[in-house]
Amino acid sequence: MMETETYTLRTGETITIPIPVCYADCIELIRSDYYRYFGHVSSFGKMILKTFSSPPFALTFWLRLAQIRGYWYWFAKIMHRHYSVKYSMQVYPSMKIGYGFCLQHSICVVINPATIIGNNVNVSQFTQIGTSKEKAAIIGDNVSLSPMISLVNDVHIGSNSTVGTGAVVTHDVPSKATVVGVPAKVLHYNNPGHFVGNRWPLPVNNE
Repeated sequence: MMETETYTLRTGETITIPIPVCYADCIELIRSDYYRYFGHVSSFGKMILKTFSSPPFALTFWLRLAQIRGYWYWFAKIMHRHYSVKYSMQVYPSMKIGYGFCLQHSICVVINPATIIGNNVNVSQFTQIGTSKEKAAIIGDNVSLSPMISLVNDVHIGSNSTVGTGAVVTHDVPSKATVVGVPAKVLHYNNPGHFVGNRWPLPVNNE
């Protein structure tokens, strides 16, 4: 069983984040990401081949391997840096990211390294997650971040929620809510988390 860290959101939920300590853990996380992108699991070799045709998956693939200081470390760092620069993606190996991380498009994403991202989270193009404080956002499980959104400072995004296109989030988002606007406000609580497909099944203590 992989090591974990648990965080309680101000919205009331608790999320459990996997912390990889060996390459077997990294490969498990890569498989969970691959499943989010493509809807099935595959061998490690086929996942490597997929990095040549899917830039979003390639970035998450090398990001996961760069989280461990082992024999893949420097090559993974170089490849992660390559994709980060080519597609203007600032998503750091030092971040705490749950199972099933899915970058919707490989262009213009900036995420503060202090951000904590839950399980089965979608991040779309032109997303900015920043902070002027020591802490950054905490994002719950099964969350969809739509294109051109901004999360400001240490906001908490409740599980099964959706941040609509162009929203600027300056306050906590309730669980199961869809928020839109500048600043973001709750639009409705219908169909919570419905944009998060191919969800990776979580360990019992994550559900």
